[in-house]
Amino acid sequence: MRHLVVNVDLELHEILKARLRILGSGISALAREIGVSPSSVTTVSQGYRTSHRIQKALAEKLNTEPELLFPDRYKQNQNNRNNQKEAESQPGS
Repeated sequence: MRHLVVNVDLELHEILKARLRILGSGISALAREIGVSPSSVTTVSQGYRTSHRIQKALAEKLNTEPELLFPDRYKQNQNNRNNQKEAESQPGS
């Protein structure tokens, strides 16, 4: 079983909430738009869990890319893919 280690970043969460408020939105409004609970959006934005769907929705709402909002999450995923490709290319794999 693979476990993804995610960094909790409560400061980023507060920044995301502020950016949403500037746009006249918020965590609850975004959650309604994508059909999830506000606590799910909060949990992802704080870094306790990952969800590409929620990260993408946050990024789209803020006119950016998920990779720019959450670089540590996407860097780790890219590293995992690179390691998997490397292992697959090894003789005897």
